[in-house]
This record gives sequence, C-alpha cells and structure tokens, in this order.
Amino acid sequence: MENFISVSDYSYEEIDELLNLAEMLKKGEIKDNLQGKNLILLFFNPSLRTRASFELAMMELGGNVVTLNAGSDTWKIEIEEGAVMDGTAAEHIKDAARVLGRYSHAIGIRAFPRGESWEEDKKDPVIDAFIKNAGVPIINMESSLYHPNQALADILTVKETYGKTKNIPITITWAYHPNPLPMAVPNSILMASTLMGMDVRLVHPEGYELDNDIVAKAKDLSEKSGGSLKITNDIDEGFKDSLVVYAKSWGSLKFYGNEDKERNYRKKFKNWIVDENKMNLTKDAIFLHCLPVRRNVIVTDAVIDGPNSKVYDEAENRLHVQKAVLLKLLK
Repeated sequence: MENFISVSDYSYEEIDELLNLAEMLKKGEIKDNLQGKNLILLFFNPSLRTRASFELAMMELGGNVVTLNAGSDTWKIEIEEGAVMDGTAAEHIKDAARVLGRYSHAIGIRAFPRGESWEEDKKDPVIDAFIKNAGVPIINMESSLYHPNQALADILTVKETYGKTKNIPITITWAYHPNPLPMAVPNSILMASTLMGMDVRLVHPEGYELDNDIVAKAKDLSEKSGGSLKITNDIDEGFKDSLVVYAKSWGSLKFYGNEDKERNYRKKFKNWIVDENKMNLTKDAIFLHCLPVRRNVIVTDAVIDGPNSKVYDEAENRLHVQKAVLLKLLK
C-alpha cells in the first residue's frame, strides 16, 4: 500500500483484510505499534471526527502526530502549477509537500472542492500535488472525489451488524440540505459497497446524478464482486426491503459552480428526508450517516435517535479503520 486515496484502488481481498485488521485492533487482539513514526495532518477544511480520530489513532499506536490548518497555522498555500505568486499566497504547494515529506513518514490531506469547475475539481489538485511531490505515503482525509476512511468505517459497521457484506441490500439515498455539498462521501460509499459485493440501490431526485465516470466504475465493481447496482428516482423502490439506509446530501453537477441556482432547484425536494415512514419500507434496516448531520432536515430525530441508528458505532469505527490504514502504510 503506497497511498490511501480511494477504496476502489484495492481489491475485495485487500479491503476485507483491512477490515479484519480493524476488527482485531478494536478488540485489542493486536498490540502493534508505530513508535518512531511521524504523521502530519494538513487540513485545508474543517474537521471534527477526522482530526480527532486520526490524531488518536496515531497516538494510540505509539507514533507522533502534528496537525496543521492550512492558511492559519501555515502560510497561505498556492496550488496552481506555474502561478506567478504576486498575490496573497506565500508558499507553493510543491514546496510545502516536499518539506513536510522530509519531516514525516506519511501525510494526511483534507481538501474539499473549490466548487467552480467540476472538470478541475475532479482532478483533485491538492491530493495530486502531494502525491507527486511529498515522497511519502499520502492519506486522503476527504478530497473533491473521495472520502475513503469514512467508507471503510461504513462498511465495517455493516459487517459488524450482519456478519458479512456480500449481497446485503443497501440504500444510498440523497437527502435534502439547504446547501449543495461535496460528492466525496456518496462517491466513496458507492465505490465501497459495490466493491464489497452489496446489493446497492442509489436513490436520488432527477438532477442529482453522480459523475458518469464514478457510476461506470461502480457498475464495473458490482459486476466483478457479484453484487448489484440499481439507480432510481423512486423513493419507495429504493427503500423497499433494504437492510442498510445510508443518507447523504450532495450537490448537482447540472448546476455546479452556480450555488444560488442550485439552492433554488433543490427547494422542491424537502420531502427527501429519512423519516419513520421511509424506514418502515425496509426490512428493519440500520441507519447510517457520516456526520455532521442536519437533524430534522436530512433525518428525523426519531430515526437518528432510534434503536436502528448506528451513526455513533460508525463514527467510532473511524478510529479503528484508520489504525489499520496507518499500520498497512507505515509498518
């Protein structure tokens, strides 16, 4: 394992091995350590779970960790290749990556999309620059395209609940939010669930289709894993007899770069909230969400606080899967 950018970079067997390692770490069956190893976490965007869980994962494994917030703890960083740096940015991303690579054994990067051009954002320029220049393993802590550590925690939660992932029906449903959000989380749970052979229903209103390349890759993964993938705009069809409901809002590629127009479009979909009526269509499904969540907008209190909600198990599992990733990269 050279970097950890997307779960789809790995085989079913490799991801299953990571999940098994995470389970053993969670149970205290492995006491491996990373003494003498240095991890640097660089955040271009805010975090609660990701920062806390990565810092604690590295510390509990006996390693060292330094966390930096780009632009506040550091100089403002220029990411454009060939830029004439006569503006506010004082350091180029190439220089930052090369220096941080000299100090560390791995670097975690969180960098959300700019939201102006999807063709540019889908290149993941910040992650790409660190991969090219740092000289050490790069861990994606959420980029324009992917949030792989979240997806690992999601799948581990499913595996803990049902003992397997193969052919478990999962509903990945769009949910209303007042603002357009990044697509990294839905992209990653779609990749992970199809890779692990789940029977996937991707449910969203018209106009909220995910990137064509992402969907094509998910279809290919599903065929290879023996699972299935169905995409529908019909809520009832998407929820019926599911065992897992994964809620997440995301922005429309149709209006990418025009947030005001997108906000006006999405207002008509306020009924896309995960409530008890929708959960009753399932086979007593568990409820998952990456958090943070807008209560009574994306999901009702009754569902997220109900007995089938696994959101806190899911959040805890971030710690364990990230320990597994760190051991695979650094041991």
